[in-house]
Amino acid sequence: MRALFSLFLAFCLVGPAHAANAEDAAIRQLVQQFQTAIVARDGKTLGSLFVQEGGSWWSVLDEPTYAAAKARNPAAQRLEPSTWQAFAEFVAHSARPIEERFYDVRVRTNGTVASVWFDFDFLADGKVTNRGSETWQLVRTDDGWKIVAMLYSVHQ
Repeated sequence: MRALFSLFLAFCLVGPAHAANAEDAAIRQLVQQFQTAIVARDGKTLGSLFVQEGGSWWSVLDEPTYAAAKARNPAAQRLEPSTWQAFAEFVAHSARPIEERFYDVRVRTNGTVASVWFDFDFLADGKVTNRGSETWQLVRTDDGWKIVAMLYSVHQ
C-alpha cells in the first residue's frame, strides 16, 4: 500500500511540473519568434504575437536619459505610451538592420496568465541604441500565448 501511495504521489507531482515546463517552453518560443520577427523586419508576424484589441505599451526613461532628453527638449516626457501596431510598423519599414537581444529571460506562469522579464539591448546597424529591462504580460488564448502588455525601461 505504501508503494502504491508513493507511486501515486510521484505521478501527481510530475504532471504539474511537466505542464509547467511545456508552458515555459511555449512562452520562450514566443520570445524567440519576437526576436526573429524584428531581425527579419516582419511586422506582420510581430503583430500576430499580440492580443489584437486593447493592450498597453509603455517606455520609461531612466534618470540620466530623461535629463538628457529634457536638455534637448524641455517638453520631453519620462513616460511614453505607444502601441504594438506602431512598433510593428517601425520594424516592417526600418531602412537599416535592427535587432533586440534578450538576456536573463525569466518566465512565471500559472498556465493561463504569464509574466516574462528580461534585460535587453536594442541595436540598429549593429550598434546598441538603447538598453534596459522589459516585462511582458501574457495570456493564453485559443491560438496560444499572446502579449497583452509591455513595459520597458530605456537607458542610453
